[in-house]
Amino acid sequence: MAKVLSVNLARARTNPDARARGVMTGIDKVATPEAAMVRAPGPKRGSGLVGDAIGNQKLHGGDDQAVYAYAREDLDTWETEVARPLSNGMFGENLTTVGVDVTQARIGERWRIGSDGLVLEVSAPRTPCRTFAAFLAQDHWVKTFTRAGKPGAYLRVISPGAVRAGDSITVDHRPDHDVTIALAFRARMSEPDLLPTLLAADALSEEFKAYARRRAGANGR
Repeated sequence: MAKVLSVNLARARTNPDARARGVMTGIDKVATPEAAMVRAPGPKRGSGLVGDAIGNQKLHGGDDQAVYAYAREDLDTWETEVARPLSNGMFGENLTTVGVDVTQARIGERWRIGSDGLVLEVSAPRTPCRTFAAFLAQDHWVKTFTRAGKPGAYLRVISPGAVRAGDSITVDHRPDHDVTIALAFRARMSEPDLLPTLLAADALSEEFKAYARRRAGANGR
């Protein structure tokens, strides 16, 4: 059964990236046994989960990145790759899932979670940053993460509600296009010729849409 394996909230800490000393980050997330309320935070106004923390709100959080989900199955694969244990939340995800192919989720796909009315919509893949690499202490991590093509998914809040470990995940709606998390990630990170195809997904995050349009315009000149 597809479900939420754990709900993870940040322990705010100093950014481990040497070029961001003194700046706080919320990448270090740990599982909570309690239910967490999820609601739209507003444009670039932090996390969608009450009690979570976002460090750099210019790059993270806001309505289009309200919730970050990552599959436990992919974390298990990474454990072998990096030769170390990876606890739930260690990739900075709010929801560690099981039984969900997050990588092949379509942009605009809607997940009904639990029984409290929570509905989330897939909006974009995660793109790796220096903080992520520094936190894991992995050399060349951005390239390694990009090559693997398993970025996890950002989701926006369609209907607010509480989420807790063990909640079921049901796909309520799957749009009629082929723009998946995997495709959007490849387009952004390594195959820019694919960027125009992303615009078929109306639910794509505004940041991704703007990037695709800029690149398409530049290539058209």
